[in-house]
Amino acid sequence: MNDWITGAVYVLGVVVALWSLVLVIRDELAQDRTFALLATAELVLLVQLVVGCILLAGTDRDVSGVLFVSYLVGIVLALPIGAFWSLAERTRSGTGVLVIAALTVLALEVRLADIWSGGLGA
Repeated sequence: MNDWITGAVYVLGVVVALWSLVLVIRDELAQDRTFALLATAELVLLVQLVVGCILLAGTDRDVSGVLFVSYLVGIVLALPIGAFWSLAERTRSGTGVLVIAALTVLALEVRLADIWSGGLGA
């Protein structure tokens, strides 16, 4: 995978998780700035999906294509689902869902890197 994109996903995932956690602690709802940050992270994830598919098509690595692409698609879906849930549940718990969604993105990204390197289950 592309190290720049992977690094951007890690940084944005941590920033989204920490920002959302601050909002939960302060008992505030996610506002436009939070959703703009989520949109930025989602844009990077969409770029990763496209670049990942292109790299998979041109690689000689022993990578399970179906597993790899399913993780790429799953990671793209995590933040929009969390954002929708947060908008539907306009309470502290709804903002907490954004923390969970960002942590999910980070966990999926770690697994995605493992699959790309030929780790267990690939």
